[in-house]
Amino acid sequence: MREYWTSLASLLGVLAFCQTILQAVFPPELRFASVKLLNKVLQCFSAYCYFDVTEIDGVNTNELYNAVQLYLSSSVSISGNRLSLTRAVNSSGFTFGLANNDSIVDKFNGVSVVWEHVVTQRQAQTFSWRPLPDEKRGFTLRINKKDKALILSSYLDYIMDKASDIRRKNQDRLLYTNSRGGSLDSRGHPWESVPFKHPSTFHTLAMDPKKKNQIMDDLQDFANGQSFYHKTGRAWKRGYLLYGPPGTGKSSMIAAMANFLGYDIYDLELTEVHNNSELRKLLMKTSSKSIIVIEDIDCSINLTNRNNNNNTAAATTTSSVSRSYYDSEIRGCGGGGGGGAEEGGNTITLSGLLNFTDGLWSCCGSERIFVFTTNHIEKLDPALLRSGRMDMHIFMSYCSFPALKILLKNYLGCDEGDLEDSILKQLEEVVDVARMTPADISEVLIKNRRKKEKAVEELLETLKLRAEMNAKNGVLRGKIEEGEEEEEEQEKRALDSESPKEESEIEDEENCCKEEEKIK
Repeated sequence: MREYWTSLASLLGVLAFCQTILQAVFPPELRFASVKLLNKVLQCFSAYCYFDVTEIDGVNTNELYNAVQLYLSSSVSISGNRLSLTRAVNSSGFTFGLANNDSIVDKFNGVSVVWEHVVTQRQAQTFSWRPLPDEKRGFTLRINKKDKALILSSYLDYIMDKASDIRRKNQDRLLYTNSRGGSLDSRGHPWESVPFKHPSTFHTLAMDPKKKNQIMDDLQDFANGQSFYHKTGRAWKRGYLLYGPPGTGKSSMIAAMANFLGYDIYDLELTEVHNNSELRKLLMKTSSKSIIVIEDIDCSINLTNRNNNNNTAAATTTSSVSRSYYDSEIRGCGGGGGGGAEEGGNTITLSGLLNFTDGLWSCCGSERIFVFTTNHIEKLDPALLRSGRMDMHIFMSYCSFPALKILLKNYLGCDEGDLEDSILKQLEEVVDVARMTPADISEVLIKNRRKKEKAVEELLETLKLRAEMNAKNGVLRGKIEEGEEEEEEQEKRALDSESPKEESEIEDEENCCKEEEKIK
């Protein structure tokens, strides 16, 4: 045994001597070049290539590192017994990730790749304006050399898109509003935000199920239509017009759309916007995958149609008459008719609003939805209603029997089989004649939500009373149905009247040009 230890000590002494000779004969530069050459030779015979994704690129955070971390957290095939668990700010979910020096196998289009999370201690830092973390983190991607072109061209873009979707699902949605008077917040943004917690969904929305399914299918097609819009050369946006009596659920519809798609909402208050330039800047500061809302557009600004504009044009001077209708000023309802730009009024033009929804500036982002709401669609100019600006017109009607059954289930937990057939038949007969909005019916159910039978009885009495009042006022059942059809046809009449309005506008402009020539 003593001889063994003696031989081992002699061998270690020889190795130490040889190491000293090598360091003296071969300088560090030559040794580094030799190791580099050896690695190149080995790589020639290796079937794999490696890519490093570091957490910090110089002094900036590597966005690809965060995307890979989120993408791998969605995989269910993470190996190892230790996982990292995180929850980001304004996030509603937890995120699982790879632990230190763990690995995972992923597949993309039939190609297998290996991700390894590498964590090492950082060497002593020199002076730096930005202190770096003690640990050096990164991901190493190992792929087959023959799959290099596929991975670099498609796989990394797929990871970025997937991570963006995961981040949006985990993060709470926000409700934005434009700052008063166009002022900026501490970060220089014109929008102020609060967490969006509205619980409305299409499942709880009081509307005909067939109509809801049609809207949901349209929204889903839009969200999945990036390649379609790119192929057809259209901007990736869509417009929805919600119109109908007050209390029919227009705001709840917007909240349901946002919860269904996972989009943020930008509630635009036009009375706080001073001019077209400010309107464009607000649009530029909105994010993709968002819903831009202008509620009660017929009240927030004065959008009279061109017939009314032609009647008032006769009382103006020749210079003001010569202006096109699209350059007429849009003012708040409460601003009065005499306040101009010099007096602090808004100078947004209809042309600016149209370009906001369907002009070149409307495509500065992608995957945006514009939603306008109004109680009186006949007051809106046809230029706002045409396809390309408001692509889908949704009529929010009075409560129908299918919508009433949804309200009974939401507030009382009553399914169709829980009520007597006679009561259901009476409700079905009287609900259309009563012409009550879902908001009015909901208020009746809320008061007696702990006593289901009493709530149904009081609701039936209220509906009958309202139906009798309508009958006394001459609103018969047949006229009601005709009235609802007329409401749905209002937008058609408005669109049909667009062409003669345009002809009259052209004639006015020609007359104005003749008057200007006479003056000259």
